[in-house]
Amino acid sequence: MALLERVGTLLRANLNDLIDRAEEPEKMVKQVILDMENQLMQVKTQVAITIADLHLLDRKASENLQKRDDWMRKAQLAVTKRQDDLARIAIERSLESRKLAESFDEQIADQKVQVENLKGALSKLEGKLAEARGKSELLLAKQRRARAAGNAAEAQLKAGDGLSSTTWDRMKHKVNRDEALNDARAELLGDNLEDRFAALEKQDEVERLLESLKTRKELT
Repeated sequence: MALLERVGTLLRANLNDLIDRAEEPEKMVKQVILDMENQLMQVKTQVAITIADLHLLDRKASENLQKRDDWMRKAQLAVTKRQDDLARIAIERSLESRKLAESFDEQIADQKVQVENLKGALSKLEGKLAEARGKSELLLAKQRRARAAGNAAEAQLKAGDGLSSTTWDRMKHKVNRDEALNDARAELLGDNLEDRFAALEKQDEVERLLESLKTRKELT
């Protein structure tokens, strides 16, 4: 689904790197947050549509089961009235409804998986958006301090403190900058534990639905 692919791109976005490369970090951060908000609205809409489709499938499946039972009752009635031809037709209709019920079960199971996938994407995107909003100012402040430090270092180099002092200051500035960027990346991205647990939960749900399908088919 293209929507989930776009959401995945936003979730993988490294805000630290974007800020570091952007000529106008403040403008870039606002755009990223706006993109997240737009995608969030689209995902919410798609979740609602998918859930509505699931309810519709459930209702149609129930109606089909009712038709199956009704045809069997008609077959029994025809048998009591010694109308074997009508009984055969009713039985055939009942079998068709039973076969259709299996198709409904598969569609409902697939729809439930899609609903859970979209709910998972929605939850992750909400978390990413809240994180970006909460930490954007902190990251921008660090970026401004890093640039200010770079400008100060360049001014010192131009003033001329001797070759050895200049080399040492350049190395020290690079180390400090790298440490600051790494700290910012760690704050924003963490170690992706949440994504890993979400993947495990998704896998468990898929396996549960698969076992449910298998059991349902065996009972049928």
